[in-house]
Amino acid sequence: MAQQARTVSGSAAVPVIPLIYRLFFLYIEPVFTAIGAIYALDVFGLQHEYMQLTYPTSAGLLGASKRESIILNQLGNMYFIFAFNEALVLRATNDLRVWRIFLLGLLIADLGHLYSVHSVGVGIYWSAWAWNSMYWGNLGFVYLGATMRTCFLLGLGLQPSSPRKVKT
Repeated sequence: MAQQARTVSGSAAVPVIPLIYRLFFLYIEPVFTAIGAIYALDVFGLQHEYMQLTYPTSAGLLGASKRESIILNQLGNMYFIFAFNEALVLRATNDLRVWRIFLLGLLIADLGHLYSVHSVGVGIYWSAWAWNSMYWGNLGFVYLGATMRTCFLLGLGLQPSSPRKVKT
């Protein structure tokens, strides 16, 4: 599925980002990330459900505490800026350097996100049959995003750079 680079008015070739990457990074992931933000922000009234799906306890029967609500609001805002930046910054350019730097930052965030659930027990990482909807988002979807970023950073599916001609 090699794609050709386009030329724009005689200028240097502009790389074509393969459809699978554009669909995932510009549409699918930002939408799912925004859904996570909706659950985390108290304005939508879903913080209690977010907390119970993340780690069910009897202490959280009445909803998130003020401290938890503040943290969830901060998390929800981070999710929204993540979704916004991914959908709009990457949409604004086909510059592979920008995409690589941006996606490397998100890959590092993926690793931190995955680490964040380690206190539940390391078995949670591969026990997909036991995951609820939150763990499918916190692990399954993050695995998918990290895999897509890794593939992009490795250049899978990208048009190889053409060798530059050296003037003599």
